[in-house]
Amino acid sequence: MATERTAFIAIVGRPNVGKSSILNKILGQKITIVSSKPQTTRTRIMGVYTHEDIQLVFIDTPGLHKPRNSLGKYMVRSINESVAGVDACLLVAECDKAPGDTERLLMERFRSVGIPAVLALNKIDKLKEKSDVIAQISQYSEEFDFDDIVPVSAQTGSGIDDLVNALSKQADEGQHMFDPDTLTDQPERVIASEIIREKLLRLLNKEIPHGTAVVIERFKSRSDCGITDIDATIYCERDSHKGIIIGKGGSMLKRVGTYARHDMESFFDCKINLTLWVKVKEDWRNREGILRTLGYDQSNFD
Repeated sequence: MATERTAFIAIVGRPNVGKSSILNKILGQKITIVSSKPQTTRTRIMGVYTHEDIQLVFIDTPGLHKPRNSLGKYMVRSINESVAGVDACLLVAECDKAPGDTERLLMERFRSVGIPAVLALNKIDKLKEKSDVIAQISQYSEEFDFDDIVPVSAQTGSGIDDLVNALSKQADEGQHMFDPDTLTDQPERVIASEIIREKLLRLLNKEIPHGTAVVIERFKSRSDCGITDIDATIYCERDSHKGIIIGKGGSMLKRVGTYARHDMESFFDCKINLTLWVKVKEDWRNREGILRTLGYDQSNFD
C-alpha cells in the first residue's frame, strides 16, 4: 500500500481572479460561491481533494483588499492567518496582468514566513495570443521563486490537472485528515447560507449584496418523506435595500429562493423546502456584536 501524503494549501490572491472557481474545478463539485463581484468569499472555506495516496486540503481565502469596515478587517486577518498555518500557498493571478501591489504583498508574505508557493495564471481562455503568458511567467519568476507556475482556465478546466500535479508535490508523508469522500469541512448550514448569498450577489446590483448576510434559522430533515426544511433570514443595512431584495410583489425574493433551492437540492441530494425572510440591521458590517452573532470571530476585529 502506498504511503499516504497530505498538504494543507491556502489559496490567495486579489478579489475576483477565480480562486473559488479553481477550487470548485479541482474538486469537481461546487462548494464555494462564485460571482463576478469582488469580495464574494468572506470566510475561509476548506475543500478536500483526495486521489489515491494524496490528500490536498485547501483553504479558500477572501480576496486581499484594503478593508473599509470591521468585516473587511476580519477578511484580511483571515488571509494572514491562513498563510501562516499551511504547508504551501497557491497564488492565483490573471494571465493578462503583470504583478501588482497585491501580488507583491502576498509574495513578500510567502518570503517572510518561508513558505513554498505555486502560481496559477488563470483565465488563459481569454488570451488572444497564448504566447503572451510566457512574458508574464518571466515577470513573476523575477519577483519570487515559485515551485511551479501553471497557466489554467477555471472556466474550461484547461491546465487544472497540471495544477493538481504541481500542488501534489507539496504533500509530505502523513495520515489523511479526512475520509476519501469528504469535499468540505463546512457545516450544512454554512453551505446553505452561502448558496443563498451567492444568488443575492448574482441578482442584485452595486453595493446592496455586499451589505447582506444570511443566517440559517432552521435546517431539519423530514425522515418520512426525504424533504429538508430550511428557514433563512437575509439581513441588510437599510429599509430601501429590504424593498429591493423583496422586489415588487415579492418577485426578487422568489427568484433568489428558486435559484438557491435548485443548487441546494443538487448539493444535498434531496428535496428542499426553503423559506426566506428579510430583516434590517443597520450598518451591521461595522457592529462587532452583530458580526459575532453572524459567525465572524471576535479576535479578528482587533
